[in-house]
Amino acid sequence: MRIILVGAVESTRVALETLLRAELLPSALVTLPNEALSRHSDAVDLTEVARPAGIPVIFSSDVNSADTLAALRQMNPDLILVIGWSQICRPAFRAAARLGCVGFHPSALPRMRGRAVIPWTILTRQAEAGSTFFWLDDGIDSGDIVLQRRFPVAEDETARSLYDKQLQAIREMLPDVVEQFLSGSVNRVSQCEEDASYCARRTADDGLINWRDPADEILLLIKAVGDPYPGAFTVSNGANLLVREARRFSQSERFIGMPGQVQTLTDSGFVVRCGDGSCIEVLDWRWTRGGAKPPRHSALGRH
Repeated sequence: MRIILVGAVESTRVALETLLRAELLPSALVTLPNEALSRHSDAVDLTEVARPAGIPVIFSSDVNSADTLAALRQMNPDLILVIGWSQICRPAFRAAARLGCVGFHPSALPRMRGRAVIPWTILTRQAEAGSTFFWLDDGIDSGDIVLQRRFPVAEDETARSLYDKQLQAIREMLPDVVEQFLSGSVNRVSQCEEDASYCARRTADDGLINWRDPADEILLLIKAVGDPYPGAFTVSNGANLLVREARRFSQSERFIGMPGQVQTLTDSGFVVRCGDGSCIEVLDWRWTRGGAKPPRHSALGRH
């Protein structure tokens, strides 16, 4: 079977490695050129995996462009797998594959279609997440379901831990999806439109911490937008401070101050007062522009 894989991020790499382990060598890989990898915070250079395996690489910034479509048609694929590519695949693209095009989405469709699903899953305190392989159609993540799994979201879930669960789901599910096509019997389970919900796009600026928020909401943001995403951040004396890890501070009642004010330094980091009067202790941080040491008894930037 002639399979073409389309994508440019960590999940694409896992899909490619999974296909190789299953001895299902893709006929080609469609991925972003190096200069366009900055589109995604989790982008990776997939040529490091594809070229040693002898897989031709097609660079494209738009899978619907005439050049990309011509290259796909020349490959005459049976199946196109779109995993880690944030772009609507138009009818001409989908028509290039004899059997069809299948995408992957990190939710239990039809719930949470759209963008930034992993951060939104945590931010909206979902009890359950899912992974779905589905037929591509004209809509946004709206095609018939090929294979789906559901799993609980842990209370201490982070973007990284949930992302890793999605990677593992691809490892486990993708061979089954391809086997359906090899056997000639592929699932088509319609999505219930009444149950559909949509996640809005997020940008790096959406990670700005509002210190007037309650401590629990700030901690949730830190967990939801961290690695592999740009992260939660604040500003101190004109320098950006990326907050990677934090926890509730057990002695909040000892400190009086303003939201966003650094109350004290600790052996593990520094303590910041939040809008509800509670404090959080920042345990892991990185200056992204200027700065060197933890901020000391200063007011951090806020909305």
